[in-house]
Amino acid sequence: MIMAERYASGEKTEIGSYVFTAERIVHFAERFDPQLFHLDAEAAKATLFGGLCASGWHTCAAWMTTFVAYWSAECARLASEGIKPPKLGPSPGFQKLQWLRPVFAGEEVTYSVTFLSSRPLASHPGRRLNMIVCEGAIADGTPVIRFESTVIEFE
Repeated sequence: MIMAERYASGEKTEIGSYVFTAERIVHFAERFDPQLFHLDAEAAKATLFGGLCASGWHTCAAWMTTFVAYWSAECARLASEGIKPPKLGPSPGFQKLQWLRPVFAGEEVTYSVTFLSSRPLASHPGRRLNMIVCEGAIADGTPVIRFESTVIEFE
């Protein structure tokens, strides 16, 4: 099975949720994005954001965390049904990354992936390039992150 056989173009799939606790926000920021509004809840009140919020890179990393968990479970599910799951490889890149709204401490983001298209790679027979849209939204449906990505698939 290839991705294009599993997902229709434009099909959006919810892949999981991630809660951005204050502890998680600070832990990530200390290591990767040590800006005041990610590190100190009290000091963050006086910033543009008005409160402790997650790094945009943290929201990206959480998307990947949920995707890997989702895809592992999906592969296991397909295999249990006797279906050979698509073999996904790395992403050669992404584009149009948008951090649409800050994610504040205590908020939960639900992530999704929308399959757009797939094409064979002429330069590498047996490989395909899939285009997907990756998104996240908080509980009321407000979008917080969006980016387009490519994923290599091995036939």
